[in-house]
Amino acid sequence: MMLIFYGHPFSSYSWKAQIALYEKGLDFEYRNVDPEFPAHAKELYALWPAGKFPLLVDGDKTWFETSIVVEYLDRVQPEPRMIPEDADAALKVRQMDRVFDLHVMAVVQDIVNDRIRGPEGHAPMIVEKAKAGLDTIYAWLDKELAGDGWATPAGFTLADCAAAPSLFYADWVHEIPAHYENLRAYRARLLARPSVVRAVDGGRPYRSYFPGGAPDRD
Repeated sequence: MMLIFYGHPFSSYSWKAQIALYEKGLDFEYRNVDPEFPAHAKELYALWPAGKFPLLVDGDKTWFETSIVVEYLDRVQPEPRMIPEDADAALKVRQMDRVFDLHVMAVVQDIVNDRIRGPEGHAPMIVEKAKAGLDTIYAWLDKELAGDGWATPAGFTLADCAAAPSLFYADWVHEIPAHYENLRAYRARLLARPSVVRAVDGGRPYRSYFPGGAPDRD
């Protein structure tokens, strides 16, 4: 039975799971939850009342929360592994996954939400705090990612699946300074990865959705 994936082609967290699916070469049915396809959203809410995506269906199993979806994919198709079998290496991957989700993407969302609220709801304190938070994590990541590899020594993993959309959108809302050469180079490596290229290209038709307008790059 084919995997069924509920997501949106412009969603960062959808990308995170899609990248793992593409890395593993798994066939799946993509059910786009864009308003253009209202039936898919109804199915999603029936499966998970919170209505959050992505969501993966494999027969009688339903999985949500992106890191869990990616971890499940290691059971479906063990290679290439997204989480190493070695316990310490796996912890490092999970730790970096949390860094990208909680300290990059969640902070980016604060800035995006401010743009969605518009001038009447603009909260400068929230935006400045978010930008300061990104500055802090950019500096840390630039040191942590020194070299020409991936997020951890384990190769391309869950951590990089999280990093790709996080850094893609982070650079849109608060550009990574030029002096963070390691971090900028890592972002460039991610965006050159075929699985990431595929996710980015899938979202191109929806760039008009980006609050404040998408930059004319990437």
